[in-house]
Amino acid sequence: MSSNMQDFTSLDASHEEYQYLNLIRRVLDTGDARPDRTGTGTLSIFAPLSFRFSLAGSSLPLLTTKRTFQRGIIEELLWFIHGSTDSTLLSKKGVKIWDGNGSKGFLESRGLGHRKEGDLGPVYGFQWRHFGATYVDCKKNYTGEGVDQLRECIRKIKEDPTDRRIILSAWNPKGLLSVIPPATFPYLSCRYSTDGPPALPHDVPILRSSSFRNIAQRQTKALMSDVPTIRRLGPWYTL
Repeated sequence: MSSNMQDFTSLDASHEEYQYLNLIRRVLDTGDARPDRTGTGTLSIFAPLSFRFSLAGSSLPLLTTKRTFQRGIIEELLWFIHGSTDSTLLSKKGVKIWDGNGSKGFLESRGLGHRKEGDLGPVYGFQWRHFGATYVDCKKNYTGEGVDQLRECIRKIKEDPTDRRIILSAWNPKGLLSVIPPATFPYLSCRYSTDGPPALPHDVPILRSSSFRNIAQRQTKALMSDVPTIRRLGPWYTL
């Protein structure tokens, strides 16, 4: 695989996506093979350099060198923002990426057969909006329960953007009863760091490693300009 991949280090390094492409090149050439829970296998390197992307002009660092299910990415992100844990809401919109993990057979295999089909447990969005709340099921209204990390991060970005404690985490040891324990930490910090390139496709097993950390430049106004857009996309998705 690596022999067929172009060496991007000699090309125009000013385009920010080359950070990602060069990292892929390095992982393919020097990464250590490691097993994972899916049986797919992962190539990993330790502590690669951070990525930096400008968000100026309301831009989004979406990968252009791989076919990307953009509508699915947006729908899933809005589903996270809503704090939903019901995968059937996505499935009805034609976004099937969580169907397997919400199937009755999979739930039973995880000892969660008492849940209705599609109930994923306290996964990402629940941790974003209701961190620390006691999870019951995907139908319960959790308004006012737990810590709304996303709302607090947005407030700090607006009111105190240099605060070093702007952190959003989906990792919660109490949340291990979800079908897939959230694996990314942190999503957002005072430098707006995330576990991988924003809008990274889900089916890139080579990047499923905590070694990958993307850091976007602090562009408070650009970031916040997108919030009203998110609010307009549907009645569910309000902050």
